[in-house]
Amino acid sequence: MTTRYAVYYAPRPEQALANLGRSWLGRDAETGAAVPPPSWTEDWAAEWPGLTAEPRRYGFHGTLKPPFRLAAGGTVEALHGAVARLAADHRPVALAGLQPAVLDGFLALVETVPCAALAALADACVTELDRFRAPPTAAELARRRAAPLTPRQDDNLRRWGYPYVFDMFRFHMTLTGRVAERARRDALEALLTAHFGTALAGPVAVEDLCLFVEPAPGAPFTVLARWPLGGAAP
Repeated sequence: MTTRYAVYYAPRPEQALANLGRSWLGRDAETGAAVPPPSWTEDWAAEWPGLTAEPRRYGFHGTLKPPFRLAAGGTVEALHGAVARLAADHRPVALAGLQPAVLDGFLALVETVPCAALAALADACVTELDRFRAPPTAAELARRRAAPLTPRQDDNLRRWGYPYVFDMFRFHMTLTGRVAERARRDALEALLTAHFGTALAGPVAVEDLCLFVEPAPGAPFTVLARWPLGGAAP
């Protein structure tokens, strides 16, 4: 099976943060529809599609349970039920705010203040849904190890299929691919700050668990289902 699933935070479609995120990336992960880029991107028009290509494919999100293929015997229906129960068992989280930052050469929105409740929610997603995750293939392991990993990160990769979980977790919402030049990164960080404006000011509510699906390798991720935290499935 090549289909992959992931559990992400994504702001609700009607919220300003969601609107600004899909505008920046040029795609709505709820519907799969293309979204016109902001008018002020004219100076970047030639490189904007390439600059945002990878995060556009994944959609505007923050990772809680990284992408995985279903384990043998697992079903999408059972996965739906497990994510719904997980959402019902956890309360909404309020982040103090978000801000642009450079992470390993790409630009993303990160927390202004680390939130222990969000980290605990991500930990629960990783552990409680792990029975649905097929082990990584040799090619997947090699791709992850192409970037230098610490022994702790490599342990996480082998045990959980992803290096950056638990104490390695850092919540982020990726908005560009890697940008080599410092001056261009600085310019993009200023654009991000202007584009998102007051939508980054806290509190930023994490209200749902979203199950995303990648139906085939390289295909865009879309929202398959959304469950409110602390409540019954819709």
